[in-house]
Amino acid sequence: MTGARVIDGKALAAGLRARIADQVATLKQSHGITPGLAVVLVGEDPASQVYVRSKGRATVEVGMKSFEHRLPPTAGQDELLELVHRLNGDGQVNGVLVQLPLPSQIDDKAVIDAIDPNKDVDGFHVVNAGRLAVGAPGLVPCTPVGCLMLIKDVLGEDLSGKRALVIGRSNIVGKPMAQLLLRQSCTVTIAHSRTRDLAGEARRADILVAAVGRAQMVKGDWVKAGAVVIDVGMNRIPAPEKGEGKTRLVGDVDFEAAVQVAGAITPVPGGVGPMTIACLLLNTLTATCRAAGVEVPEA
Repeated sequence: MTGARVIDGKALAAGLRARIADQVATLKQSHGITPGLAVVLVGEDPASQVYVRSKGRATVEVGMKSFEHRLPPTAGQDELLELVHRLNGDGQVNGVLVQLPLPSQIDDKAVIDAIDPNKDVDGFHVVNAGRLAVGAPGLVPCTPVGCLMLIKDVLGEDLSGKRALVIGRSNIVGKPMAQLLLRQSCTVTIAHSRTRDLAGEARRADILVAAVGRAQMVKGDWVKAGAVVIDVGMNRIPAPEKGEGKTRLVGDVDFEAAVQVAGAITPVPGGVGPMTIACLLLNTLTATCRAAGVEVPEA
């Protein structure tokens, strides 16, 4: 059908989790330390419940302690902040993650700001954003870290001089992704809803990261021949072929068209998603090692 390589995020994530499990076992044996990850879920959002279960299962599988805290959808901000402060001070907890989105009565920013930056395994705290911007050691958002690993699996460790386009400017993916690519000496452009000639910008990119949240927005003729395409999007669209009211999951890239042109491309699902959870475990291991004054292992 095509010469493009479909990047197997599931396999790469499984390999990363196996390496983390080995490092956790070594940490236990050599230092008597078991990393602990606390995940807080407020409310009963179905997607969030699935994510929390997946994170808890993955945490236990690599030998870490999993602490799950559930609050009712009516929980107030003060109640949640009190829990976060308690987890910040808990010596068994090395990573704290509050699952987003939160109910409307709670200010997301206030909660993120309350997490100890050294336990902020989501990498969303403004201190960690600043550390990333200036090149200091910190905790980087999991999805961009996973994306960079996927890119390097295709292109190798040296990305210097590559022209990269990041479509999307969120604090969670777009901005940190651009910072990580800059660190790799790429020439980076950030595109967004007001970018002029977005298709033209995309056609110049050796590395194209789509993280805009619009189903199949990036068309096949936007992709430079041989480019590496990383699709962060998770969008549901109608799938009448599956039955009335059914949907299917697609990315921000028109996969069937882009796979004809790209050199390598991530599928949705099975691309970026598995790497995000694996990198959450990596951040938890990193936070644990730094807190203990132990050398942080290479991923």
